[in-house]
Amino acid sequence: MALSGPVIVVADAATQVHDALATGGNLPVREVSAADAAALIVETEPSAVVLADRAADPDFHQAQAIADAVDRCGGSIIPIMAIVHDAPVYPLALPVQAQDIATRLVGRLRSALRVRAMHASVQRRIEQLGEHDTIPESAEYDPIEDATVLVAGRGRAYPALTVAVGERMGLIGALSIDTARSYLVARDIDGVVIGDGFNRSMVEDFMEELGADPRWRDLPVIVPRDAAHTIDPERMPNVDQMTGTPVEIAAHMLPFARMHAFASRLKRMAVALDQKGAVAAETGLMTATAFMAELQRAAATAESRGAGLSLARLSFDILPNRRASLDAARITGRLLRPSDIACRDQDGSILIGFTETDLVTAHVVARRIASVLKHTTLALGSERTRLGPTVALAAFRARDTVESLVARTCDSPARFQQA
Repeated sequence: MALSGPVIVVADAATQVHDALATGGNLPVREVSAADAAALIVETEPSAVVLADRAADPDFHQAQAIADAVDRCGGSIIPIMAIVHDAPVYPLALPVQAQDIATRLVGRLRSALRVRAMHASVQRRIEQLGEHDTIPESAEYDPIEDATVLVAGRGRAYPALTVAVGERMGLIGALSIDTARSYLVARDIDGVVIGDGFNRSMVEDFMEELGADPRWRDLPVIVPRDAAHTIDPERMPNVDQMTGTPVEIAAHMLPFARMHAFASRLKRMAVALDQKGAVAAETGLMTATAFMAELQRAAATAESRGAGLSLARLSFDILPNRRASLDAARITGRLLRPSDIACRDQDGSILIGFTETDLVTAHVVARRIASVLKHTTLALGSERTRLGPTVALAAFRARDTVESLVARTCDSPARFQQA
């Protein structure tokens, strides 16, 4: 793996870490004490930093100073990892349990470096765009605001575990392994926590499925220590077997979920760059401007050839917050047919154009999408209200224009024209 800088190991002595990195291949390493780490980081701009004090878990204030030095480097993300003997004390560092250094450190580091390489690629592509190219808007907020963690369990600790996770990141709860499987396919999941209440064979079968599917290679997963045999770290480097309090488990998952959500953000941005700004990086749907232009072309085709064109607007009974609205838009993107187009309005509603489709067929497809949204999307808050969308449909008629078609499903069509 080509690295732009060394891996800095922050410790007075870290023999196990050095041995693991040496065994892992061509990973140049520089060791430094905690007092001198910040200066060396700014000087060398490393590929990654490993906090490896063997005597105790990393000190929070030292870790914060190192993170501040990483921020001053700019450029691509520099992953921070921490060897921990107990629960993590620093939320930005990917934890590696001390007893797992030999088996987990290198795989976990390479997983983080893949995110760094993806980040560098996206940055390079943005810089190469000319001044006349459309650059998609990029999100600047903490990726943890986008992270969604799936918690599966049905034992006595399950309620406390969901509370601990839900206080720190987005939460989806599942009372069975089968339900967990369905959510993995339907939603963007940034981490999985398997709680108590399942027998060993169920957990092992589930983990075997995850390990066999390359889509989940970098997915962070936490399973109880006694719930499965040893899991292959080469196939799933971000899996940890641990037993602790719900708060400790949630704290352990937090940095992994943040990193995975950031990687998902980069993938959406790469798609938006491929589409020359026609796709919104946050949702994966078309931008409003691109949607209206494509709808105009579909309307021209429908008028000249008599082909079908239908439009659906999915609005919500309650005003969703930004997070719930983005979730709904991303789920919709997964459910669209190849011929369908869609965008998200400023108020969170979703407009879907069904090209070459009559009103009856569009009604069936729109209702199916609405049903999935109702059963998989929740508004944030203590009540966790389900977002049941209301569907408004319209079909393109002989004397219609795009504006009149949109007007029958949207109260303020001008917003689409001006966006």
